[in-house]
Amino acid sequence: MKVFEERAALMTPAVYYKGLEFPMSPVIEPVFQDYSVSVADFGAVNDGQTLNTKAFADAISDVAAKGGGKVIIPSGIWLTGPVILKSNINLHAEEGALVIFSPDKDLYPLIETSFEGFDTYRCISPIFGKDLHNISITGKGIFDGTGEAWRPVKTDKVTESQWKGLVKSGGVVGDNGSIWYPSQAYREAEEMSEMNVPRQLSTREDFEKIRDFLRPVMVSLVGCKTVLIDGPGFQNSPAWCIHPLMCEDLTIRNITVKNPWYSQNGDGIDI
Repeated sequence: MKVFEERAALMTPAVYYKGLEFPMSPVIEPVFQDYSVSVADFGAVNDGQTLNTKAFADAISDVAAKGGGKVIIPSGIWLTGPVILKSNINLHAEEGALVIFSPDKDLYPLIETSFEGFDTYRCISPIFGKDLHNISITGKGIFDGTGEAWRPVKTDKVTESQWKGLVKSGGVVGDNGSIWYPSQAYREAEEMSEMNVPRQLSTREDFEKIRDFLRPVMVSLVGCKTVLIDGPGFQNSPAWCIHPLMCEDLTIRNITVKNPWYSQNGDGIDI
């Protein structure tokens, strides 16, 4: 009875269901036991330079093994590779926390996934969860996807000085001079693509050759149940920012999504 009462208290307010022309059960929000750890407890360093992928993973594994709870990211600048969520985890970025995802694309292995409605391979997302239950991303911290390392840029979307800076930074420019690409491999892959999905490739090995092109969405939650995203800021995503796919009991509120206006495929939320 106690668990039921707690869950009932956390249901989305009934006002959201008024006037619906079809029956809809109230959305249930996650509930976690009173157990928490800090990523710093597992060796994470908030200097913006130390790669903390393992520390984040170890903290999540510890909490999951104990039945769930909160993984706290304290104030500071935290550099990391992809964060892989597990069931019963509340990933909580405290105010003043800035999580920067590494631009090293080798840290983001290819996975079988869906993009633009097609089954394909993409690099794993900076924040990823599949077939999980009872998960949250909360707090007032900020997650930065380092999208500038992934995205192409069109010359008509930036100032002249911005364009010159991009060209000077490396990458390649298309034949007509209108698009800057992070690499030649990216450019070649885009030329063989439709709806951002390469059409002439079939094997994982084929896709590995165009890793630069396979931009991930920033937050990918696939087939998850009882999900809450409440409070954080999400910015500078490689492609779409937040993409819950085939999730149940999903609540998103009180968040900020911010991408440069020229960001290619910089959608805020795609459901």
